[in-house]
Amino acid sequence: MAIPNPPSDRGQKNIVITGFMGTGKTTVGRRVAELTKRPFVDVDSEIVVRAGKPIPQIFAEDGEAAFRAMERELCKELSEKTGLVIATGGGMLVDEQNRNLMLASSFVVCLDANRETLAARLRSNSERPLAKNWEAILNSRREAYAAIPTHVNTTNKLPDQIAQEIIRLWQSA
Repeated sequence: MAIPNPPSDRGQKNIVITGFMGTGKTTVGRRVAELTKRPFVDVDSEIVVRAGKPIPQIFAEDGEAAFRAMERELCKELSEKTGLVIATGGGMLVDEQNRNLMLASSFVVCLDANRETLAARLRSNSERPLAKNWEAILNSRREAYAAIPTHVNTTNKLPDQIAQEIIRLWQSA
């Protein structure tokens, strides 16, 4: 899949939606893209297409380091584009170099949710290779997420409410 770069949006920063697994990045990202009439890129889906296999299989066969290398490559590529709505994987902007690239080139918002909400959303998801140890991973990523200036809490909110909040923040940035 080629990453789009629409001519009408040249010079406009990307809207990057990041945060921990289960916070709603993909669902909300799609809605933000619809409302802003921008192309949507889901980093995890793009990695699956490029690798030719699902993320759990990438982790099992190639390891997390190989997955993170694919993420870094895609992050650099996306940071050079404009006019997109991008949903990152939960760990992509934990990497300081990736985070700095996106913060310099894009409007970045980090989605948050309380522990009860995350537990409910992650309980039955076998497609997330890191979901079993989610609490320890969340604790280890807390500092990286805190380095992102803009946050939106998704607890008890509908995707449309969250999308509209992100758009308001983006427009006022």
